[in-house]
Amino acid sequence: MGKKAIIWFSVFIGLLLIVPFFWGTYNKLVKREEVVKSDWAQVENQYQRRTDLIPNLVETVKGYATHEQETFSKVIEARAKASQLNVDASNLTAENLQQFNEVQGELSQSLSRLMAVIESYPDLKANENFIMLQGQLEGAENRISVERKRFNESVNRFNTYRRRF
Repeated sequence: MGKKAIIWFSVFIGLLLIVPFFWGTYNKLVKREEVVKSDWAQVENQYQRRTDLIPNLVETVKGYATHEQETFSKVIEARAKASQLNVDASNLTAENLQQFNEVQGELSQSLSRLMAVIESYPDLKANENFIMLQGQLEGAENRISVERKRFNESVNRFNTYRRRF
């Protein structure tokens, strides 16, 4: 075997060893990115679930607290903003996430004010429909926390893997 043949054979063997490594690493990076997108979709689903509960909650409260119109208006306005802003998984930028978090934060504050108003109405707190909606809202808030945690963990894993690559 000539010297050139040995060099070409060595290069060929080297490529056979290196290419699968990079191919596998790239595929793992793509997979982790898809996990991030999937986890974000779950976050959005839980926020949407919470948003969908709000009209029923407001209507239930309106029956008892008719003179709290300003609070209702703020909740409805915050819900409308939250419903209009969608950040899909293909558009996850820091700016979009910040805007999404701000809008969701406004909605959370409005809901907190609504719940504070409700404390003044003992009959409302005893209403079965309200109790059910309040339980569903608390469940939605818990699921949001869980899904946000999962999303943040998957983003951290993705970013760590990408930096190592």
